[in-house]
Amino acid sequence: MKYFPHTADDLQEMLKVVGVSSLEELYSEIPEELKFNKELALPSAMSEIEVRRVIGALEQSNEQLISFAGAGVYDHYTPSVVPYIASRSEFSTSYTPYQAEISQGTLQYIFEYQSMMADLTGMDISNASMYDGSTATAEAMMMCVAAAKKRNRVLISETFNPAVMRVVETYAKFHGVDLVKVPAKDGVTDMCAIQTLLEADDVAGVLVAQPNYYGIIEDFTGLADMCHAHKALLAINTMASALGVLKSPGQWGADIACGEAQSLGIPMCYGGPYIGYLCTTNALVRKMPGRLVGATTDADGKRCFVLTMQAREQHIRREKATSNICTAQGIMCLYVASYLALMGKKGLREVNEQSYGAAHELHKRLLALPCFSEAYPGKPFLNEFTLKCSLDITALRDYAYIESFIAGVKAEGKEDEIIFAATEQRSPEEVEALVETIAAFCEENGLQY
Repeated sequence: MKYFPHTADDLQEMLKVVGVSSLEELYSEIPEELKFNKELALPSAMSEIEVRRVIGALEQSNEQLISFAGAGVYDHYTPSVVPYIASRSEFSTSYTPYQAEISQGTLQYIFEYQSMMADLTGMDISNASMYDGSTATAEAMMMCVAAAKKRNRVLISETFNPAVMRVVETYAKFHGVDLVKVPAKDGVTDMCAIQTLLEADDVAGVLVAQPNYYGIIEDFTGLADMCHAHKALLAINTMASALGVLKSPGQWGADIACGEAQSLGIPMCYGGPYIGYLCTTNALVRKMPGRLVGATTDADGKRCFVLTMQAREQHIRREKATSNICTAQGIMCLYVASYLALMGKKGLREVNEQSYGAAHELHKRLLALPCFSEAYPGKPFLNEFTLKCSLDITALRDYAYIESFIAGVKAEGKEDEIIFAATEQRSPEEVEALVETIAAFCEENGLQY
């Protein structure tokens, strides 16, 4: 095989080391019925032009849908300069920047990412990113337990996205964490229930979401003081883009900020990739997984970047490691850093204002339809909201799909609730078209608009 780097002599040398004379002898223990004894059904070779035609035909088969769905992933605009910067060679150095002298591009964008995420969350420090928002939340839970030492109980609000909840539950199960769900009341976290659970003085941390799964902006006034009075930590999970206008975890008095940062310039790509962020106070830096990149000067007095801290346990004493996460999702950090640098505070605020406007207009228009009513009346929201629906939600979404719309997300565990989201990508014409589509569905089901 011309693509394999090993020569016939290389193969014979390796076979000699393991004590066999041929590849057939090496695989002799595998039953014949399990072996693939025929040629692979591979297409013949093509020219570059032919390959481009095949790929182009595949691309044309994709359906271009207009998304009014959120629930953790949002259709925000990615400025063209962001993927251009991410493709530049100076940022394509090794993903593991052990040798600082040849990894300055990687180290610089990680440093910039950390600096901007710490500023956005109102925390002291940020690590070099996590795999996604759900694992970042699970790591926040583990940090709470590690900091508490003799406590292993963590409270988590039922208003979390169920997908995130499942990941946190999995981490808790296999790390021996006693994860206790705090009930929701009228779509928001029951603060009285938290107070009651904290009074046992055995809680290591409390995890809450902002905005929550239903899109509601929760009021956490006094929650940090309540937690700290009982020697528990507070971790707040926030959709990253919303931090451009909402009160930051640091302003709420949180010890840890975590969540998904896909909304900061990373396009929706058929389920990934995502990028979790994890920020904390200086007091918890030794409990935080991952790496920290810092700025310094070299022997000539020029500004440069280095790995300021990395836990040795993650390389040689893994059983004592804070986490197995030590390699940053480099290109995702670069996307987010480029997006934030380009947008700035003013641009990020404008994105949220446009998203707010589109979502509130959609909310008003949908409530005028006979099939919808408020699920959580009077609760504030940013760009996502939940409605009750008197018709079959699956049938409604299937109907809208035919008209090229992703019409919301059916709320898990709620047969009659649907979650809609809108971003700056959604135009007034698209809002109007979706409303007309759902109105037609109502009429077909005997409900007059």
